[in-house]
Amino acid sequence: MAAVAESFSEKRWSLKGLTALVTGGTKGIGFAIVEELAGLGATVHTCSRTETELNERVEEWKSKGYEVTGSVCDLSVRAQREDLINTVSTIFYGKLNILVSL
Repeated sequence: MAAVAESFSEKRWSLKGLTALVTGGTKGIGFAIVEELAGLGATVHTCSRTETELNERVEEWKSKGYEVTGSVCDLSVRAQREDLINTVSTIFYGKLNILVSL
């Protein structure tokens, strides 16, 4: 049975080369989604209203070798949403493959 588990994990699919934006990625389901996407090789950008929490999570992900960046953003504020999109467009050179809005 161990051989089956090993071969399954070896064939796990990859998101290498893809980009993702996950809003609300520092807690709960958003956090789990960032972890999974980054773990599968995607380059991820996330946002949070809390700068301290965001910085802690980004450092945590970087220590795991994940490519994750973040922005402070309150999505209920139009100007901050626009800034987020401009930031993501710059970071990903205009290429966004995955959007998860929580």
